Amino acid sequence: MIRRHATAFRLLLAVIDASTAIAVLALAGLYRFGSLGPFNPLFPGLDSPAGPLAVYAIGWLFALWSQGLYRPRARLRMRSEIVDVLRATLAFTAGVLSLLFLFKLPDVSRAVLLLVFPILAVSAFAERLVLRLILTSLRQRGRNTRFVLVVGVGSRAQAFADLVELHQTLGLRVIGHLDPVSDEEVAVSRPVIGRLADIESVLHANVVDEVAICLPLSQWAKTDEIARLCEEEGKIVRIPMFVLEHTLSTGRVEEFAGIPIYSIVSGPDRVVAMLGKRALDIIGAVAGLIVTAPLALGIAIAIRRDSPGPVLFRQRRVGLHGRTFEVVKFRTMIDGAEERLDELQGRNEIRGHAFKITDDPRITKVGHWLRRTSLDELPQLWNVLAGEMSLVGPRPPLPTEVAGYDIWHRRRLSMKPGITGLWQVRSRSEQDFDRWVEADLEYIDRWTFWLDLRIMLQTIPAVIGRSGR
Repeated sequence: MIRRHATAFRLLLAVIDASTAIAVLALAGLYRFGSLGPFNPLFPGLDSPAGPLAVYAIGWLFALWSQGLYRPRARLRMRSEIVDVLRATLAFTAGVLSLLFLFKLPDVSRAVLLLVFPILAVSAFAERLVLRLILTSLRQRGRNTRFVLVVGVGSRAQAFADLVELHQTLGLRVIGHLDPVSDEEVAVSRPVIGRLADIESVLHANVVDEVAICLPLSQWAKTDEIARLCEEEGKIVRIPMFVLEHTLSTGRVEEFAGIPIYSIVSGPDRVVAMLGKRALDIIGAVAGLIVTAPLALGIAIAIRRDSPGPVLFRQRRVGLHGRTFEVVKFRTMIDGAEERLDELQGRNEIRGHAFKITDDPRITKVGHWLRRTSLDELPQLWNVLAGEMSLVGPRPPLPTEVAGYDIWHRRRLSMKPGITGLWQVRSRSEQDFDRWVEADLEYIDRWTFWLDLRIMLQTIPAVIGRSGR
C-alpha cells in the first residue's frame, strides 16, 4: 500500500479502536460495580490500572491487526468485514481467557468480560462503517483530498487510475490524463487535460499533489525527464512497476493493491511526524488565539480609530501544491491599498518575484507598529486552525508572484505555508528572492518536528531584534 496514505488511515483506526476499547471497559465496569472507583474493572484488587489497561488495549489492537482490519479496503463488503471482526473478537476472547487461566486470576469479573467482548465486536464494525462514510463524505466535498495526474492513456494507465479511486479511504482523486503522443480522440473514462508536451503548464494550472507515470515502453525514454521535472516542483512521483524496466536514481518500492509502485518522494514523508506537526499546529493555534484574545481586541480598536476601513485584511494566496486560500491579517495599510500597487512597483527593493519597500506610503501609523512587531500576523492562526497554513513553513505567495516563478521556485509550494519560517529567523532583511527560496527549500529538505520547535523559539528574538518588514 502507498505508505503515506495507508499509515495515516491505520493510525486513525488504531487510535479509535484503543479509545473505544477502554471506554467500553469503563462503561461495563460502571454498569457492573455501580461506580468506577479505582478505574480497574479487570482487576479490582489492583490500585493502578495502567498496566492491565495497556495490555488489554494492545491485545485488542493486535487481534484486529491479525485479521487484516487495519488494511484500507477498496470496497466495504459487510459480510467479510463482519466475519473478520468476529474472528478478531474470538481470538481476543481466547487470548484473555487463556491468560486468566494461565496466571490463575480469580478476581477478574467474568460479568464485565461477558459485556465487553460482544460490545467490542459491534463497536469495531460500527467504527469502520462510520469512518468510511465520513471519509467518503469529506472526499466528495473535496476536503482532505490529494490530486493525482496520470501520465498516459493506455489500458494500464486507465486501470491504475481506476484502482487509485477505488480505494476512497486514501483520499486520492485522479484529475485526468496526459496523452503522450496522439492527437486523436482517446477512449478514457476521465478527461485528457493535455499532451505530454504540456505537462509543465498543466502542473501550473491545476492543483496536483502526485504524478503517476504510466507510459508505454515505447515512451519510456521520457520517464526520467518527467520525473526530474516533477521532483523540481516538489510533486510525488509514482511509477507502477509493470511499466518500469529499470530503477531511477532515487526512490523506493511500495505496494498498492498487489501492484509494486516505484515512488519518488520530495520533501518530508514521515506520516507520524507530519501528524505531530499538525497536532502542534492545532494546539499552538488554539492556545495562541486564547492567550492573545485581549491583545487582538486592543489592536482591532486601535486600527478602527487610526484609519477608516475594516479591521481585517483578506487576500488570496497560494498554498500547498497550488491550492489557493484567503489569508487573514490585521489591516496595516489604508483601505484600497492594493489598487495603488502598480504605481509603486518601480520602488520594489526585492530582486525577484516578491514586493517590498521600506517606506511604503500606504502603511498607516498603527500599521507601522504592527509590522515592526509582526502582530499583524496574529489572525493567521485561524488559517492554521483551518488547515490552510502551518505555524512554520514557507511564506504563502500571491498568485501573481507564483505565475512568474522559475521551475525550481515552485518546489517551495510542496509544503504547507507557515506564519514563520527558516528565512524569517535567518535572513529576514534579505532582498534577494532566490535566497528566500533557498532557505525555504533547505527547510523542506531538512524538516523535522524539532526543527519546527527550534524555529518557533528563534522567531521571538528575530522579530524583537529586527526593524520589521
